[in-house]
Amino acid sequence: MRLSELQTGQKAYIKKVHGSGAFRKRILEMGFVRGEEVKSILNAPLKDPIKYEIMDYDVSLRRSEAVLIELTMIREETNNSYSKDDTDTQIASEPDYIRKFRTRKHNYSEKRIKVALIGNPNSGKTSIFNLASGAHEHVGNYSGVTVDSKEGTMKHNGYMFTLVDLPGTYSLSSYSPEELYARNFITKDKPDVIINVVSASTLERNLYLTTELIDLEIPMVIALNMYDELEDSGRKFDHNTFSELINIPIVPTVGKRGEGIPQLLEAVIKTYNEAEHDFVQIPYGRVLEKSISIMERELKDNFQAQRGMTLRHVCIKLLEGDKEIVKHINHLPNIQQVLARKEKEQIYIEKLLREDSESAFTNARYGFIAGGLQETLTEKTQFADKTKLIDTIVTNKYIGFPIFFIFMWIMFESTFRLGNYPMQWIEWLVALIGNSVRASMTEGPLKDLIVEGIIGGVGGVIVFLPNIVILYLFISFMEDSGYMARAAFIMDKLMHKIGLHGKSFIPLIMGFGCNVPAIMATRTIESRSSRMITMLIVPFMSCSARLPVYLLLAGAFFPNYASIALLGLYFFGILIACLTAILFRKTLFKEEDTPFVMELPPYRRPTVKSIITHMWDRSSQYLRKMGGPILIASIVIWFLGYFPRERSWSEDIDKQAAQVEMQFQNNEINSEQHQLLLSEIEYFKNTEHQKNSYIGRIGKFMEPVMRPLGYDWKISVSLLSGMAAKEIVISTMGVLYTGDSENQQSLQDRLLSETHPDGSYVFTPLVVISLLLFVLIYFPCIATVIAIKEEAHSWKWALFSMFYSTGLAWLIALLAYQIGSLFI
Repeated sequence: MRLSELQTGQKAYIKKVHGSGAFRKRILEMGFVRGEEVKSILNAPLKDPIKYEIMDYDVSLRRSEAVLIELTMIREETNNSYSKDDTDTQIASEPDYIRKFRTRKHNYSEKRIKVALIGNPNSGKTSIFNLASGAHEHVGNYSGVTVDSKEGTMKHNGYMFTLVDLPGTYSLSSYSPEELYARNFITKDKPDVIINVVSASTLERNLYLTTELIDLEIPMVIALNMYDELEDSGRKFDHNTFSELINIPIVPTVGKRGEGIPQLLEAVIKTYNEAEHDFVQIPYGRVLEKSISIMERELKDNFQAQRGMTLRHVCIKLLEGDKEIVKHINHLPNIQQVLARKEKEQIYIEKLLREDSESAFTNARYGFIAGGLQETLTEKTQFADKTKLIDTIVTNKYIGFPIFFIFMWIMFESTFRLGNYPMQWIEWLVALIGNSVRASMTEGPLKDLIVEGIIGGVGGVIVFLPNIVILYLFISFMEDSGYMARAAFIMDKLMHKIGLHGKSFIPLIMGFGCNVPAIMATRTIESRSSRMITMLIVPFMSCSARLPVYLLLAGAFFPNYASIALLGLYFFGILIACLTAILFRKTLFKEEDTPFVMELPPYRRPTVKSIITHMWDRSSQYLRKMGGPILIASIVIWFLGYFPRERSWSEDIDKQAAQVEMQFQNNEINSEQHQLLLSEIEYFKNTEHQKNSYIGRIGKFMEPVMRPLGYDWKISVSLLSGMAAKEIVISTMGVLYTGDSENQQSLQDRLLSETHPDGSYVFTPLVVISLLLFVLIYFPCIATVIAIKEEAHSWKWALFSMFYSTGLAWLIALLAYQIGSLFI
């Protein structure tokens, strides 16, 4: 029987985990080991994925992955369970083998302690980091919030602490970037003390990482976090006895309220100041211990043990098949002999234990944990489970989707309706400051630089801040409460059809508001390949900045079908995004580096402080990361549009204007004629300036490439100016076609009547359709490009996004115009 066949509400026991690579390793680490009870809780609304309960926590698996787990209805006895008495007997009878005596050398007089915080996702690690260091790191109730390490400093009792918040990880294997980063930091940066943050509500699963950390032989303190949840369940945990068993201090904490943090820091100081420390060795059983001893004999003459990279740890990881450890010892003179012996021992283990060595070590660790908890942890007495009750509603096959889409509607309606008021205030303030500077300074390039370049650039950065603040208010609530994981759970089957993760849906929906926060929201996706694909297709979601272009062109040329045209553009963008995702999954990102094994954390009531902190930190991050590059880009575009200042044709135009003024003063023309002539002169002046500016010259240079799409040089220049922000396309067209960047009604009238020298119209329905498609698809604004660069940590993908989307836009606009020309 396979796990995918288990009916809702039915229980069974794990017999064997099939498959290989990252999926198999992750599934074993999360507790799917031989003999463990698993229960099917519910199906997602589309019947896939499925929610299971194992080791007192909930996890989501796709059917395609659940089928790889073999079950039995009868619990099998295993040889991997240890009791406290068994462990003590081994320690007493083989003291040199089970415990090793180490002396640590450091300068106690400095009173500086480097502490690494490590723990499972959802263990509350970052909450403790924030409270202890005062840093404002994002706290979220889902896997993968911390995507790299964060550092903070603090003083306590005369000691200076450097706290490093490592990525949440289930183990120290090397299958995911987070796991490898955490392990490399511990082994290479050598923290003085490790704080292992363990969730008290899911002890058995969380302590798996603890057993791996013990093998590193680095001084450690365990923060038994969310202790209030354990007490609320009616359970009692004799943490003092368990502490004696593993010889590691355990301090109960409630991170969200700051309870136990001072005691935790005191325990760190005490551990740091111990000149000698006894490191307990996890007993893996006779067969595995024999293989470890043989590998130690092979390596001991050539391997140089280091702090955090002990001989025993290296031997265990070699037997588990860890490729990074093989790279680490690849320089040894007897490496071939070592690898040959490793393969022999793996065969020996599989023959005797009837399972591969990786499974054997995982089972042994969980057996040790189970034995220890059997002596120290009581059963639940309170069975009222609010998480299961809420899940029956929000993941219900009939009302799950409506609830989700109603919440999305409320989120975006609030974001743009409520955000519209402060946006208008910001626009008014920016215009007021610009007009004040314009009135107080003399004409010249410095004035234009300050008004159009700097003030306009800053305004372009901060104008979207209200939307982003409100958006992150809702997102932080979803993350901290645990609903984000449920949203991914119910959407996963749909997203999986285009090669993405369920969590990809949230950033894509956010993209309809603004692509920048949407791309920043992709960090909630643990899988790098799914995260990259999502990031690269977000720009095809029509952000609000494109809407003015759609409204202007569709309203002018398709007034009776404008709403249908808008709807068609939005759906076409979604179609392009889906096809691009499928293409990228089959070409650029063929392999899924992280399996869809998603923990569904219990629902928790978010604190106001946590939500506000998260909201402000992400909003300020937007200003810090995007502000500088957008400002620079705005100045560059201003420079290209302002220079060079040709004086020949400008002086002729100024003479014409002076002549009109003189005619008006001499009453040769009336007031209406005076204004009309001046506006025509101003229009001609602006057009000539744009035509002769650097950006105009680029547009003229591009005209042969854009002409097959039906565009003249003015449209090309308008599209170029949209690099800074898509709204600028409209203002540039206004300047080029009417001489006025503000009057949209005048622009619409001019576009309808604009003609080529041969008398044909510049803007035909085909040209407008081609232009609308080009604006929909071509590369996003500079802010979005910078966001891709920051989140992908590479200019390569930012530039790829620019060239791919622009090339695709050109191709689709070309097809639309040329094929349409055959029929019209």
